[in-house]
Amino acid sequence: MSIDKELFERNRQWADSIKQQDPEYFKRLSEQQSPEILWIGCSDSRVPANQLLKLAPGEVFVHRNIANVVVHTDLNCLSVIQYAVQVLKVKHIIVCGHYGCGGIQAALEGKENGLIDNWLRHIKDVHRYHREKFESCEDERERLNLLCELNVIEQVGNVCHSTIVKHAWRSGQELSVHGWIYSIENGILKDLGMTIKNPQELSASTQLR
Repeated sequence: MSIDKELFERNRQWADSIKQQDPEYFKRLSEQQSPEILWIGCSDSRVPANQLLKLAPGEVFVHRNIANVVVHTDLNCLSVIQYAVQVLKVKHIIVCGHYGCGGIQAALEGKENGLIDNWLRHIKDVHRYHREKFESCEDERERLNLLCELNVIEQVGNVCHSTIVKHAWRSGQELSVHGWIYSIENGILKDLGMTIKNPQELSASTQLR
């Protein structure tokens, strides 16, 4: 079976199985989406938001890129955040990285990778900001996983400093920004203790540099 036929068949089987359990499911889903969560994660195929959160379609709005980076020149990411916050009125933005991230590793190695090096520069900046924290690391794996965590924390700060989130807070909108990390080795999410609910918490909690 060719890949297109196989994937279309898998799709039909999936849709049929859902309709057998709930004949009106897709009708309701087509009428609206009302997710309470925006997930900003890595593009890694092993870190799918819906599956690891055990959430159905329509329950989480998703943006993914290499190494879950949020920068103020990325109109794609900012457009997603704006739509999620201003239109969908999500209550939570989760920035989720994962241990062993290939993008983070590439940034640490410092090799030439072509176009993606322009993107990895943002991660290299995080490494530079926290250089002293890596001095006690015993091996490359520990350094990699530490940078994976620090990168998440840095991106939480970037989300919170965006004009979109600051405007939402000024207008009294309920919105929390969280920093999590996922382990592919055991399937478990870890809260990095980085949850920001208002500008006051931002100034107290994101002194990253």
